[in-house]
Amino acid sequence: MVLNGAFTVCLESSLNHHLCLPMPFGSISLIFVCRLYPVCSFLFFSSIPQWEIVQTVVNGTLFYSYSVCNIDSPEQDNWLRTTFIQRRPGISRVSVELRFVVRDCNTFDGASVACKETFNLYISEADADVGTNFRKGQFRKVATIASDEVTHGRVLKVNAETRTVEPLSRRGFYLAFQDMGACVALLSARVYYKTCPSTVQSLAEFPETVADALKEVEGVCVENAISPATPRNYCSADGEWVVPVGQCQCLAGYESTGDSCQACKPGYFKPSIQSKFCQVCPDNTKPSEAGATECQCEEGFYRSPSDPPTSPCSAPPSAPRDLSSSALSAEGRLQLSWSPPLVTGGRSDLTYSVVCEHCNGGQCVPCGDKIRFEPGPAGLQDTLVVVTDLDAHLNYTFTVEAHSGVSQFSTEKAAASLTTALDYTGELRRHKAMPQILALSWTLSPDSSTLVLQDDDGERDVTTYTVLILEKNSVQIADLTPDTTYIVRVQVLGSEVNPGSHSVEHEFQTSPLAESQIQNKSTLVMGAVFGIMVILLVVVAVLLLRRRKDSHVFGPTLDQLKPLKTYVDPHMYEDPNIAIQKFVTEIDPSAISKQKVIGVGEFGEVFRGVMKARGRAEVDVAIKTLKPGYSEKQRLDFLSEASIMGQFSHPNIIRLEGVVTKFKHIMIVTEYMDNGALDTYLKGRDGEIPPYQLVGMLRGIAAGMQYLSDMSYVHRDLAARNILVNSNLECKVSDFGLSRVLEDDDEGTYTTRGGKIPIRWTAPEAIAYRKFTSASDVWSFGIVMWEVMAFGERPYWDMSNHEVMKTINEAFRLPAPMDCPSAIYQLMLQCWQHDRSKRPRFLDIVNFLDKLLRSPESLKTIADFDPRVSIRLPSTSGCDGTVFRTVPEWLESIRMSQYSESFARAGITSMEQVLSLRHEDIRNIGVRLPGHLKRIAYSILGLKDETSSLSVFAV
Repeated sequence: MVLNGAFTVCLESSLNHHLCLPMPFGSISLIFVCRLYPVCSFLFFSSIPQWEIVQTVVNGTLFYSYSVCNIDSPEQDNWLRTTFIQRRPGISRVSVELRFVVRDCNTFDGASVACKETFNLYISEADADVGTNFRKGQFRKVATIASDEVTHGRVLKVNAETRTVEPLSRRGFYLAFQDMGACVALLSARVYYKTCPSTVQSLAEFPETVADALKEVEGVCVENAISPATPRNYCSADGEWVVPVGQCQCLAGYESTGDSCQACKPGYFKPSIQSKFCQVCPDNTKPSEAGATECQCEEGFYRSPSDPPTSPCSAPPSAPRDLSSSALSAEGRLQLSWSPPLVTGGRSDLTYSVVCEHCNGGQCVPCGDKIRFEPGPAGLQDTLVVVTDLDAHLNYTFTVEAHSGVSQFSTEKAAASLTTALDYTGELRRHKAMPQILALSWTLSPDSSTLVLQDDDGERDVTTYTVLILEKNSVQIADLTPDTTYIVRVQVLGSEVNPGSHSVEHEFQTSPLAESQIQNKSTLVMGAVFGIMVILLVVVAVLLLRRRKDSHVFGPTLDQLKPLKTYVDPHMYEDPNIAIQKFVTEIDPSAISKQKVIGVGEFGEVFRGVMKARGRAEVDVAIKTLKPGYSEKQRLDFLSEASIMGQFSHPNIIRLEGVVTKFKHIMIVTEYMDNGALDTYLKGRDGEIPPYQLVGMLRGIAAGMQYLSDMSYVHRDLAARNILVNSNLECKVSDFGLSRVLEDDDEGTYTTRGGKIPIRWTAPEAIAYRKFTSASDVWSFGIVMWEVMAFGERPYWDMSNHEVMKTINEAFRLPAPMDCPSAIYQLMLQCWQHDRSKRPRFLDIVNFLDKLLRSPESLKTIADFDPRVSIRLPSTSGCDGTVFRTVPEWLESIRMSQYSESFARAGITSMEQVLSLRHEDIRNIGVRLPGHLKRIAYSILGLKDETSSLSVFAV
């Protein structure tokens, strides 16, 4: 039965009374239960048997017990042994629960100085039942059993004590109880072992497992579910499953229903493993069958290649409407405008393109490169475009076509056309003002034009005209009268039917003779002034360049180099509880509901749960707990992180919801991050996340660290494992306490006199001199950048901590990860400057990453990549003791062992065949992910290089 979350075992006495004993939560299996006569019997061993069967009344219930009370005689040695107890195979640890009553020696009025209040528990292992044969030397002591409560009067105080016996290796064992002068009654003895029950967690089946120690157990995904790695769970010694690792996911076309994966119902689909639930088929699709991974489009509807399977199908757009043109004030410019299509097909990626042609007699030719479009001829999102550099009196036909992501599937063009012409002559400009010369130009570019020059001197009675026929758009007219006004107009020479209109009339005046001399002088003065200004500008530019050269592009301020500890440190309070009360919100424990264990920390388990605060909806939270039996120091150490987190408020810093301290179960409650730690999230996603998105994640981390730096807080343990990722792929800095880096942490720490340091992420000066500054956090951020671009690769691979320190001091730096943008790797190298004063500040890093995100094309240049260094390929030469004899061995060395069966099915069974593979061969084998394709291809390239080197050496 189950009672209050604990198993309870009821034992019957000979009088049909029941005694119910609560057991810890978990599965238990009873090996031996003795509730006295007639259920089981013990054997007496002493010259005069002293253990006797006695009827005892406990709390109104009659019990039989084995009792002994020889307190007057010194040197008592009374033994009571059980019958042979069979040990089940695979059980190496059992628990022994004893229930007994002990009389207080003081109740005997000091009549016996030899009286005791304890007895001893012994065990002897054997491969067969020895019957009544008994030898004390075969028994080893398990424990001295002492009572928590002793009996003074008539009311008996029943004690219950449990002891663990291990290791057991033989076929069975005996238990024995030794009395050395106590007044004791043994009521019951029970021998049992615990198991973790068979269970299904995260769609992984775990078998029933004996709980004799913390044991890692491999699980199997339920039917129609897979996992990239074998799911694992830990069976604790208390019979509880803790810390599941890995998660199975339902195949495409199946969704999680309880502890199984069920096929999607007809009319529903699930496109990928990453999708959680089946979805209703989107609009304009055919009804799907059961277990569908995609819903096919109806006739006349399509999806573009970039559309996800979850998007509705759409139709191509119709033609643009109301196409019109209007001439602009500037000559040669025309504005085309139109209305969106009546039918958009339900898509939002509508764009337009414009084509210009000359049409004459039904024949059309392209306008050529001379015509310009603003903003461009294609990819237009607005419904207007400006066309420039058009000639007058020419017929232009403009065709505007609407496009969407599915236009490629339509055989008909969605286009509208318009034919128009411009009628203009151009604007006249004067270039020089001289007494007898006019230098003019205009904006036309016709085959020929006519210029009419009219003398407009009002003092003369005769008006003269000069007509010039030109084949260019500029002219210099000489032999004119000084200080005289002339009227000029230009006319295009078209056809006889349509000769073209003339420009507006412009008045130009020749300068007088005296003015020309003054003008020459003023020209000299202006030239001198201009020369002086140029010299001044050159001097200023030189000074600025020299100053910039003297200061590093990322030069930190002097404040960055000082150890930063000006935030309110909780440990500086005489009473640390004051810091907790000042910076942290106390949460009512009734508002917290724990759901499942998601990890184990130094102080206790970490749960996923929900919090229901007054006036707010339920929110998912992470709950850190403190193990029972904690000391006051452990409590303060545990809550110190909350006192630090409570001072921060930034979108890229993990948010503290509050703490529970006024309750026996102390908890720290933070926001819940769906995707967990960054390093774990990135592993296995090589090639799935584009560089632009990775840079965006790094930008978030840098922004959080800039905030901490501005708060004068030094993190000291910045690493991808301490960055959490939510469902929107936003990264947040967490884990504000280096002391929680455990001694046995597989990330590796180096213990010095001042504490522990995570070597692979720590700057050289912090390792050598314990100088932690914002600049040392910048070094760590460079390592985080490398982890992100390497998709969770372990920094410095399998090198030891001492090897890492040695290589860093010898100026070794991590090589660029595969497909890492050159700009990002250069930023890493800046972060790893040995001189910390030359490292960038977090403000500089954020600005630099923002610049890259605004110009995505800057990420297309890839840093040099050496596969023999960057993915740590073992040598094939045998110099390091490693020779690839089989294809699976080679694939395992580059962490691509999941393709072993694919290579075998393709008949690639020798390394010679591997060396002859081409890029398309690898794809045909079944390698689809871009990151995996490149890793395998680069590995083959490295193998070929080494093979060539060996051949040359052999020659």
